[in-house]
Amino acid sequence: MNKNPKKINLTSNDSLFEKSLNLQKYIEELSSQSIDLDDKFSFTWAGKSNAIKSVLIPSKLTLNPKPEESIKWNESENLFIEGDNLEVLKLLQKAYFEKVKMIYIDPPYNTGHDFVYNDDFSSPLDNYLKQTGQKTESGESTTTNKETNGRYHSDWLSMMYPRLKLAWNLLREDGVIFVSIDDNEVHHLRMLMDEIFGEENFVANIVVQTNPRGRSLDKYFAKTLEYVIVYSKSNDAKDVIYEVQKSDKAMLEYDKVDEKGQFRLLELRNRNPVFNRGNRPNLFYSIYTKPGSGKASLKKDSEYSVEILPLNSKEEDGCWTWSKDKVQNEIDLLVCKKASTGAWRVFRKDYVPEDGATTKEKTLWIDTSVNHEYGKEELAKIFKVSGSNTPFDFPKSIELVKKIIRSGTKSGDNHIVLDFFAGSSTTAHAVLSLNYEDGGNRKFIMVQLPEKLENKSKNFSTICDVSRERIRRVINGYGENPQPIDAGFKAFALTESNYPENTFVFNPEKSSEENQEVFITYLDKAKQSQLFDKENDISIIYENIVKEGLSLNSKVNKISLGKNNVYQITDGEQQFFVCLERKLTPEAVKALTDKLYKDKLFICLESALDDTMAANLALNLDLKTI
Repeated sequence: MNKNPKKINLTSNDSLFEKSLNLQKYIEELSSQSIDLDDKFSFTWAGKSNAIKSVLIPSKLTLNPKPEESIKWNESENLFIEGDNLEVLKLLQKAYFEKVKMIYIDPPYNTGHDFVYNDDFSSPLDNYLKQTGQKTESGESTTTNKETNGRYHSDWLSMMYPRLKLAWNLLREDGVIFVSIDDNEVHHLRMLMDEIFGEENFVANIVVQTNPRGRSLDKYFAKTLEYVIVYSKSNDAKDVIYEVQKSDKAMLEYDKVDEKGQFRLLELRNRNPVFNRGNRPNLFYSIYTKPGSGKASLKKDSEYSVEILPLNSKEEDGCWTWSKDKVQNEIDLLVCKKASTGAWRVFRKDYVPEDGATTKEKTLWIDTSVNHEYGKEELAKIFKVSGSNTPFDFPKSIELVKKIIRSGTKSGDNHIVLDFFAGSSTTAHAVLSLNYEDGGNRKFIMVQLPEKLENKSKNFSTICDVSRERIRRVINGYGENPQPIDAGFKAFALTESNYPENTFVFNPEKSSEENQEVFITYLDKAKQSQLFDKENDISIIYENIVKEGLSLNSKVNKISLGKNNVYQITDGEQQFFVCLERKLTPEAVKALTDKLYKDKLFICLESALDDTMAANLALNLDLKTI
């Protein structure tokens, strides 16, 4: 037997399965190979190793604050970030590690015509500037993933893998992710999610009727459905998925009231025929009642003389749903009734909880409010246009996303909802709307690539322009009966680093010496004076907030130390200080050596300190220089 057999390559462009199947050729090649009995099931694709490595490549970009595009900048904790979501997710890793309760994304479905992120892991900055039209005149804003491409599925998987992997890091232990998808990639998505989140953490595959009339262009069947795939961070965590409020119709069951409140009667006998005296002998016992009283007892006496057993309609032995101990402890909740057949039945009182009666959400969603047409109508209402002139072609229904958020978050717990394929920001709209309805304080983080819109007559250049404007209009109120919402959001944009060394790109075709010479020349031309530009201060401050792993909702205050202005950045118990002035005065140095600043991080320009100042500060502070 050949000790080093040639493996059949099922993932290359030349593989038998990527092209039309040549059965004879396949049989010949297979018969010439030895069978490896140790082979195990695995999921792979062309480019997977690079996709995995890309997760570890740090971003050289930064997030630039845009207060002028925001609402209530100093108050709101909602975030909208314009930029490539792969780079943004990397920048959020420190500050938001295990802090996000719920993620919802609606990624490209890979239909052959929709947008696919064109990642270039070797030069993310150069690639991002090209994609967004910031580098070349023609730009390379988007690409489509044609079915004729030999790596049709592989490209989509390579795009999704690093983003989902980084998203996994951001989820809390009780976190959950919902992903919208259709038939094109649902099978691959399940395998990808199994690999990243773990097969044991699969929660559900929700079927959503998004197009009740069906797609007439489909070849064989007019498809009406899409899916929402759900995974938890850990299936051992509590409160991963929340039950939802019962409908008004379901609440009609609670038709009785006593001094303890509103309730319904549920039969104590287990009505599932699978469970009976044979396999649940401890749940088969006698309960006694006093005729005419409705009361129950576990003891038989002269008053409680009627025996009731858990028998089904055929008089066969079943079982109770409660143990004897539970019945004894909660005997006051039991009600005994005689049926019209003459048989006795035992019921338990099921009260409406203080926060309302809830139920598990079903996995088939066919409400008319979750279909795509509803989403388009809502967007048309927001922008005061007809449905055919909406600035975004395929918005998800806000009711669909609200339904998802109700399952993944709780209104009063400051839960963070992340959507890094934000589109027109239906998710932000849903969060704001739900908070308005139930008084909740959920926060959102939206991330969207500034993909250029083809129809310039719609008054918006990019999807991000549409997204931000939608959030503004929702907050300010829209429609015939506008309802302003007391909320806001902070806007950021992914941009080049303020530090020139972060934007230098190593050229692998040149030697180390040549690259070093180019780098020195680059630094000379980089105009470090930009760091002294007062108008640029806030951008540098936020770059350091990101670098140090503090929240983008950190409080930034300007204080005076001697004759120097110093920024004080606070995020909960974390705090650091930044001074961007050309020279640090002796008075400021003296103030910073006070015990009040002991072990605090202080960042300033290297040229602002002499050696003595630096030595004195380093004794008291965690000193970093730019």
